[in-house]
Amino acid sequence: MEVTENKTENTVANSAAPVAAASTTTAEKKTFPPRNRGDFKKNKKRNPRAGKERVKSEFDQKMISVRRVTRVSSGGRRFTFSAAVIIGNKKGKVGVGIGKAGDTSVAIDKAVKNGKKNLLDVKRTVTNSIRHDVKTKYSSAIVSIMPAKGRGLIAGSAVRDVLVLAGITDVNAKILSGSKNKLNIARATVQALSLLKK
Repeated sequence: MEVTENKTENTVANSAAPVAAASTTTAEKKTFPPRNRGDFKKNKKRNPRAGKERVKSEFDQKMISVRRVTRVSSGGRRFTFSAAVIIGNKKGKVGVGIGKAGDTSVAIDKAVKNGKKNLLDVKRTVTNSIRHDVKTKYSSAIVSIMPAKGRGLIAGSAVRDVLVLAGITDVNAKILSGSKNKLNIARATVQALSLLKK
């Protein structure tokens, strides 16, 4: 009986020994110092645009039309967008541009670039009016612009948008055609402004 009791005591002691060793190893693991995460931030790529404010363009823009155009092919229908934009700095420069793309934002950006290529420097008086009457026809749109001293800007539709972005006041403008196409009206207005003499 004594021998069996000694054996059981030895087995209990042996089994307790690895538990104690395991507890010491876990205690040792917890004593490691915390990792420094600052090293990882040094290698992080920074956004080159971060911190820089977007420079505002000198030109204001007014969107006059956005159309969804459908092209039917053998694979089905394909959609693209066509945008027409008027740009101007309200100091005598104005232009009309169109852009086409699969996305509206890309189409608008293209239209703005196209408008900057077709800028017109308008000849204005000291009071930001025009010197004489002008009348022009572009496609089906007929536009007439007359100086009106002290009356402000009297115009409608796309004619008004073009004249505002050109910085012209004290004029009376009329659309003499039945056309409702804003792109044609805007281009007719720009063409009329190009006929102005110094």
